Amino acid sequence: MNQPVSHDHDHEHANAHAHAHAHACCGSHAAPSRVQLTQDASDSAQLSRFRIEAMDCPTEQTLIQDKLGKLAGIEQLEFNLINRVLGVRHTLGDTIEIERAIDSLGMKAEPLDAAEEVVGSAAQSHATRWWPLALSGAAAIAAEIVHFAALAPEWVVALLALAAILGCGLGTYKKGWIALKNRNLNINALMSIAVTGAVLIGQWPEAAMVMVLFTVAELIEARSLDRARNAISGLMQLTPDMATVRQADGQWREVEVREVTVGACVRLRPGERVGLDGEVTSGQSSVDQAPITGESLPVEKTVGDQLFAGTINQAGALEYRVTAAAGQSTLARIVKAVEEAQGARAPTQRFVDRFSRVYTPAVFALALAVAIIPPLFMAAAWFDWVYRALVLLVVACPCALVISTPVTIVSGLAAAARKGILIKGGVYLEGGRKLDFLALDKTGTLTHGKPVQTDAQVLDPRVEGRAQALAASLAERSDHPVSRAIAQFAKAQGLPLSEVDGFAALAGRGVRGEIDGETYHLGNHRLVEELGLCSPALEVQLDALERQGKTVVLLLDRAGPLALFAVADTVKDSSRGAIAELHGLGIKTVMLTGDNPHTAQAIAAQVGIDRAEGDLLPADKLQSIERLYAEGHRVGMVGDGINDAPALARAEIGFAMAAAGTDTAIETADVALMDDDLRKIPAFVRLSRQSAAILMQNIVLALGIKAIFLAITFAGMATLWMAVFADMGVSLLVVFNGLRLLRK
Repeated sequence: MNQPVSHDHDHEHANAHAHAHAHACCGSHAAPSRVQLTQDASDSAQLSRFRIEAMDCPTEQTLIQDKLGKLAGIEQLEFNLINRVLGVRHTLGDTIEIERAIDSLGMKAEPLDAAEEVVGSAAQSHATRWWPLALSGAAAIAAEIVHFAALAPEWVVALLALAAILGCGLGTYKKGWIALKNRNLNINALMSIAVTGAVLIGQWPEAAMVMVLFTVAELIEARSLDRARNAISGLMQLTPDMATVRQADGQWREVEVREVTVGACVRLRPGERVGLDGEVTSGQSSVDQAPITGESLPVEKTVGDQLFAGTINQAGALEYRVTAAAGQSTLARIVKAVEEAQGARAPTQRFVDRFSRVYTPAVFALALAVAIIPPLFMAAAWFDWVYRALVLLVVACPCALVISTPVTIVSGLAAAARKGILIKGGVYLEGGRKLDFLALDKTGTLTHGKPVQTDAQVLDPRVEGRAQALAASLAERSDHPVSRAIAQFAKAQGLPLSEVDGFAALAGRGVRGEIDGETYHLGNHRLVEELGLCSPALEVQLDALERQGKTVVLLLDRAGPLALFAVADTVKDSSRGAIAELHGLGIKTVMLTGDNPHTAQAIAAQVGIDRAEGDLLPADKLQSIERLYAEGHRVGMVGDGINDAPALARAEIGFAMAAAGTDTAIETADVALMDDDLRKIPAFVRLSRQSAAILMQNIVLALGIKAIFLAITFAGMATLWMAVFADMGVSLLVVFNGLRLLRK
């Protein structure tokens, strides 16, 4: 399978696990997965894992990284924000110091045993208590009404506002204070400053309304982002909790899937989901593999066929031998790969991170200047300009900008996984739209990889009606792929085969044997020439078939050729459609194969490929990719064999075919297609282009709307509650826009 273990091109793999940056918002799930804190790794270092329920966005990640980065003995941090799990590689001996450091940030770290860390396990979220928020909202509205209508003294307004702020804002204040102590200007810190400033200048109703609106918006945003989280972690829920396993005494018993060992025999009833990967040992049925491969039609399964966890048995009963434990199933590896893929940050996301790192402190400095400079140097009113500075703080918060990219990338990765396309990072999801040339291997990629008999022609009336049986009788004794194709064709027809005496294999030419006392040969063009039985008319027939990419063998006796048979590796039904779709997307195609040029040209013509190159060794395929780069193309490569590895590694994006159940392909491919359907590549390109369009829409929305409100703020027409709507409203807008990728 695809083994692109090192890329020379501009993938920026070195940046895939860059240090986490200080973000100014919550809700992103695509922060870098690993942060290296020391250059030298210690042999005695151990990995401890913790569940941290409060850690689900870059805000918390940055705080944890800064805090633990100051502790001696900690070498590396591994963040899994989807499952809220932190891995710490350290030499501390115990984890007490780590737990205390995290506790000081207002978060609780629960140590996990290795057995508890199940791939794709979704962290449990705490139920939200709505009544304090509802009461706070009522108090804030009451404060606005009383203040506007002058129904009571100002102290009553202040009391109602204070009740609203304390009722829903204590969590924000606590997080804001921790962030400020750690010199981190995140959204909680900025909001705490804005609300406190509003209170200090006597804007009680607005301070209360700002805190309530912010809390409500945060809740809505968190629930919205759960869709992106659940789209991935929810994949693991496709597997049942229990499986029916045969015991040592021959009895069948329900056993928890996670306790079933490799080699166990499991029984599968009609309509039941497959619990573990395995190989069918008994029975026949059709299985819906859509959750793994994205195939729309069920696949027939019989003895020896693979089963994947999460797929659905349809009609018949099956028994299968378990080939992988629960945490190592194909589905588990897919989920793990998608989670880790979020560490490979997309170019747009890296730009946004760098931008926000500079933008947030700059905005805070600007707000400070707005509050101080006009009153001090231009005799402006302190109240007006301090108020504008507070509005500016809320409006200019880069929350929407920062959140716009990760939620889109996560949604795109999850949408692709549902279709049986495993994308190994946002960098590839974004890069797919740039491809303008696709190189494809032939065998196993465009074709089935198994030769089948395509033609049979009787040349001598003496063998009319029995030529196929005679040829198959000889072919069955050979292990050559062409001979096997002829023998299998005869068996499928139910033809009786004859005993062969004096069988002999003729290296590089064919076979010889006696049937009913007559000597026959079954061999290639070279054998016919050696026996002196060739003719100009036969040469014409052979040439015509060979130009179609077919391999021709002839059945001969002493008198001459009796029949000819053509064998070819047939093109997959999906290949023609896939090439047509790629051309429709403006992507040119080239076939790179080790087969002879005649075969290469014939297959290329059948499927509509732009050009074909034959007689290529692995190094030649690599050179072909290099030439395409030299011509200025952005190149992808599709293959399924180890001989394709150099070209796959050099290509901008390497696509592995039929990766389901194959560790190497899932773990090393840039994009793994979980079945043999080449049409998934144009689907990937369309998804990449759609993701890029949504990313651009989100950035324009986030910056454009903020620019408008900043202008309104400097004009003195914006209020604090309008600022919250501008900030959180845009955040929700980009979240919902990004989630559109999850639609079918």
